[in-house]
Amino acid sequence: MVLAETCVEGVFVLEPEKARDERGYFARMWSADEFEHAGLCSAWVQSSVSFNTRRGTLRGMHYQVEPHREVKLVSCTAGAVFDVVIDLRADSPSYRRWFGVELTADNRCTLYVPEGLAHGFITLVDDSVVEYHMSEYYHPDAARGVRWSDPAFAIQWPAEPAIINERDASYADFMDAS
Repeated sequence: MVLAETCVEGVFVLEPEKARDERGYFARMWSADEFEHAGLCSAWVQSSVSFNTRRGTLRGMHYQVEPHREVKLVSCTAGAVFDVVIDLRADSPSYRRWFGVELTADNRCTLYVPEGLAHGFITLVDDSVVEYHMSEYYHPDAARGVRWSDPAFAIQWPAEPAIINERDASYADFMDAS
């Protein structure tokens, strides 16, 4: 597994190193030892799955506030998504910067999202499945979000959403929510 740094402080794309043979390949997706050595969280308390029937489904941009901030490991096990994080940590050198990556069932990449970042994605094909591992349990009272199209971040989405729920569509702009 290769931990590839991104333009957002503490965000990594985990690229599997595939050992190929006549059967296909074998690849380690994550390792507690390697994460701990790199100073990353390796304690997961919850896993969740998001099944999305239609291309153009947008979910996000979500995060949890103290004392329930969470680290996430995000991967796409079926289909394809454009996955995005926004750095909301005021003391970070990459504050308000966003990063996006295509996660697919074919590339098997995983996104490591540290505490203090908003996260979301848009599906690129029908029947896409996104799996999450989280370091903190979901707490509805700590759940927050920023608008996916907030000009403060100027995210370059690959398409306009075809499906977005009312909550995600109605988040306030970041500067208004601060």
